[in-house]
Amino acid sequence: MPRDLILGTAGHIDHGKTSLVKALTGIDCDRLPEEKARGITIDIGFAHLELDGVRLGIVDVPGHERFIKNMLAGATGIDCALLVVAADDGIMPQTREHLEILQLLNIRHGVIALTKADLVDETSRNVVALEIQELVQGTFLEQAPIIPTSAHTGLGLEELKAALAQLCRQVEPQPNAEWFRLPIDRAFVVQGHGTVVTGSIVSGCVRVGDELAWHVGNGEMEMVRVRNLNNHGQPVAEVHRGQRAAINLAGVPLERVRRGQELATPGYLRPTKVTTVQLHASAQARHPLKHRLPVRLHVGTAEVMATVSLLDCDTLNPGERGLGQLFAEEPVTVVWGQPFILRDSSAEHTLGGGRVLQPTARKIRRRHIETIEQIERLASASEVQRALAVAWFAGYHGFAPTDWVREAGLRPDQILNMPQELLAAGKLVKFTLSSHRSVLVHADRVTELEQHLMETLARLHAEQPLLTSHDRQQVLALLDFVGDPELLQAVVDRLIAMRQLVGNARRIARADFKPKLSVNQRKLKDKIVEVHRAAHFTPPEPKEFVNQAGGNASALNDIFEVACAEGLLVKITNNIYLAAEAEEQMRQLIRQRLEHSPGLTVAEIRDLLGTTRKYAVPLCEYLDRIGLTRRDGDLRVLASVTGTVG
Repeated sequence: MPRDLILGTAGHIDHGKTSLVKALTGIDCDRLPEEKARGITIDIGFAHLELDGVRLGIVDVPGHERFIKNMLAGATGIDCALLVVAADDGIMPQTREHLEILQLLNIRHGVIALTKADLVDETSRNVVALEIQELVQGTFLEQAPIIPTSAHTGLGLEELKAALAQLCRQVEPQPNAEWFRLPIDRAFVVQGHGTVVTGSIVSGCVRVGDELAWHVGNGEMEMVRVRNLNNHGQPVAEVHRGQRAAINLAGVPLERVRRGQELATPGYLRPTKVTTVQLHASAQARHPLKHRLPVRLHVGTAEVMATVSLLDCDTLNPGERGLGQLFAEEPVTVVWGQPFILRDSSAEHTLGGGRVLQPTARKIRRRHIETIEQIERLASASEVQRALAVAWFAGYHGFAPTDWVREAGLRPDQILNMPQELLAAGKLVKFTLSSHRSVLVHADRVTELEQHLMETLARLHAEQPLLTSHDRQQVLALLDFVGDPELLQAVVDRLIAMRQLVGNARRIARADFKPKLSVNQRKLKDKIVEVHRAAHFTPPEPKEFVNQAGGNASALNDIFEVACAEGLLVKITNNIYLAAEAEEQMRQLIRQRLEHSPGLTVAEIRDLLGTTRKYAVPLCEYLDRIGLTRRDGDLRVLASVTGTVG
């Protein structure tokens, strides 16, 4: 099957871009009445050309400095460039600016057309060709052929077509399994069909009947259905990357559509006002790119006002590179690696450009070494390094593997096995939260949180050495945790499972903590245990030891908790404790009697234990709670699963 690629023109006004495209294709790209009346291109135009094994969609852009924003919209999604320089005029300001924009947009393949070659002699053509060679030195056009042409006489048109065919063979094939994305560059109404939007498909494919996410601006997104598709004036069932597409959207009014909006596979794009980027200050810029400079951000087909925040320096001089963040006044939709252009706020000069490293970012502290290192990993050629950096920045909110497509530039097929590989390598940790919802968290983030939690408990244990455990929620509140609250609870449960913590849903403690009693407190504890052993199933309440406690009265509850932690007492209620031997004997007696009985009343259990109703009722409730018995009307019967003390 023929390959589909998109070619974009570039060059100064009145250098014959539109005339050359018409001579090559027979299509006049000037469609607006004002363009025809004034004889200049104002907005982007479109044509197509069949070459040897290639269907080339052509985007013709305006060359006037006032319409650079339209040129930038047209340059979105192009695979290769046709730089046009008029032989009778030579290199002009927009020749230089367009070339630098193509460089900043990371275009890698191109051809140079020396137009209006019939208007000058051979010597003049050679002089201009030398000037062009000097201009393109060090750029992607350094080895590009310079072909003299004339739209008027037909000079060089066949040679140019041959050069374009050769150029197309050099363009690397793109993966087919990408998600669909189309930045909208224009919209119109077709009578009887409704709104049609057009654009250059930058990834993926779409079919008639598919549903797409329509990013309408202001952070909003709606689902729309593809009613019909068209490619270069012909109805088709499917369009894909490398093609110009006209998409008929069902139920979308024209007045809601504007350039800069996008259509994409649902879940792919996410509107954002903050992006982290790799910056490249224009070598031709008149002034440095400074921290907090207001700029015009051109990305995709959108143009929004933004502010530059430099992360690793205060100033980028012309030609220098650095890391930064862009704070846009309106939400934009970007993906990892996407190129962008920055122009000054008055739209007169190109300041630079770069590529996106973090499509959806939060504000980053400047010159923070650890953060800068993670951003540099996002610039890595390694998919694994980028994937882990995305996980690190997701922090305690967790992330889904599908985020890697947008945030790390991974293909959809690459995210299928990578989570398991990184989990097996110990680089990620998986948590299952409520409703079987799972999140993945960077292992370093988990370790960091676990250490913070263990340190917080160590401090609490040092401050209250008699308290065997602490209220779980109060401990977690001290962490100043920012993230998914369920994740924090899951981290605590993980530490309990790893036996670094002990506890339950209400209270937790470090597993290595042992309450520290003074000599007098230890004597008091021993006395309390002795009395409870003797009391059997009618133990005294803790308040009855106040007089014996003396100066330790305020620590009495803690001493009871220590006795429980040491396995000497078992807590039945806040006011009833049994000696551990008595609690074990109680369970044996109840189990043995119920194994030969249809059930026992509270009174029968009271008589069996030789106690009073004051104790019998809470003891029965305790036995229910630990799973030894269950209530069946007025009786207690053996539970289906025998419990143990929790």
